[in-house]
Amino acid sequence: MKIAVIGTGYVGLVTATCLAESGNEVVGIDKDAAKIAKLHAGGLPIYEPGLLELVQRNRRDGRLAFGTDLAAGVRGAKLIFIAVGTPQGADGSTDLSAIHAVGDALAAAVAPDAVVILKSTVPVGTNRRLAERMAKTAGRPIEVASNPEFLKEGAAVEDFMKPDRVVVGVRRPETGALLRELYAPFLRTERPFLIMTPESAELTKYVANAMLATKISFINEIANLCEKLGADINDVRRGIGHDQRIGFHFLHPGPGYGGSCFPKDLESLIHQARTVGARLHIVEAVDRVNDQQKKILAEKVKQHFGARLAGKCLAIWGLAFKPRTDDIREAPALEVINALLDEGVKLQVHDPEALANVKAVYGDKLRYFDRPYGALEGADGLILVTEWQEFRHADFDMMRRLMTGHVIFDGRNLYDPKTVAAHGFQYYGIGRHLS
Repeated sequence: MKIAVIGTGYVGLVTATCLAESGNEVVGIDKDAAKIAKLHAGGLPIYEPGLLELVQRNRRDGRLAFGTDLAAGVRGAKLIFIAVGTPQGADGSTDLSAIHAVGDALAAAVAPDAVVILKSTVPVGTNRRLAERMAKTAGRPIEVASNPEFLKEGAAVEDFMKPDRVVVGVRRPETGALLRELYAPFLRTERPFLIMTPESAELTKYVANAMLATKISFINEIANLCEKLGADINDVRRGIGHDQRIGFHFLHPGPGYGGSCFPKDLESLIHQARTVGARLHIVEAVDRVNDQQKKILAEKVKQHFGARLAGKCLAIWGLAFKPRTDDIREAPALEVINALLDEGVKLQVHDPEALANVKAVYGDKLRYFDRPYGALEGADGLILVTEWQEFRHADFDMMRRLMTGHVIFDGRNLYDPKTVAAHGFQYYGIGRHLS
């Protein structure tokens, strides 16, 4: 099947590549010429484990191509995915200008029997309004379906290849059957293919992220309560996680969630509810709790050093919003950096993949290190923000020799407080009981 994917960000590039991997002829289209040039040169505009090898193989085998010409790219395509950005506006609303621009361009270029598929995360009703807009421009009906993505950055290829479920929103049974055929190679383990209206599909994406964000904010609030009451969140988390009604997923306390999805999608959902006269009290509380949680590591640092904080040198391990990505959008580490720079702290930072993105924001305000232990030399303390795998088995003896001060602010509870203390460090975790 010939397929076009418009937008080569995280969602678009993974979608195009994985559909090519299953035997389709796919063209990835993007107006960003520099991004396309990088793909033509054999590189990637993003970091995503396993993706580069798939892109290179499918380009070599002739199933995957990239270009900037939308009209040429969609010519002859049976399915056209829209996977462009939908950034958040100042009022929490979703900016759909890129969606509309693509729709206007497609209306003049799409074949009569083609199906346009919204892959981008969009407010409820966008599918219907886009179909109406395109039909008006084209002078004929154009089929528009919805197919929200549920990919996790850092595991996006695996999530696409082995999805929990595939959700599609369609208005015609024939479109549902076509998309079922497309996704059949990825559903061979009897994972469900769920057909619903476009409105339900659009809302499903927001509700899924809101539910996961709720679990994160909930466990973070309980972790903070544990510190006040002398309990340990790790014990409490195990105590509730073994209840099959609750489970362990997303019940890991930390410095709050970030990334391109949860913060933006919750704000959008809140805004959508308010436009129809509803209030999402729980979702609004989740958002407020997360805003506060992002401040918690900097507050622990300030409380520890007190009036001695200005002029201190601190190391930060982990800058991306989560491991296995270079994405720093809404990353908790940025909150820590901003707060401590305001206090006159010198910061030495390390991340396995996100250094370039952070440097583009902060320039020479920070010192950047390619290796984690390099960032520790002369540091008065370590702040661990992102739980990269290589941080889990730290050499505390070496750390003690390298560092001037011996305190660790463990934002992900990676380390055992007693082990850290035995190596001569003072330890601060999230909701940990230290006695």
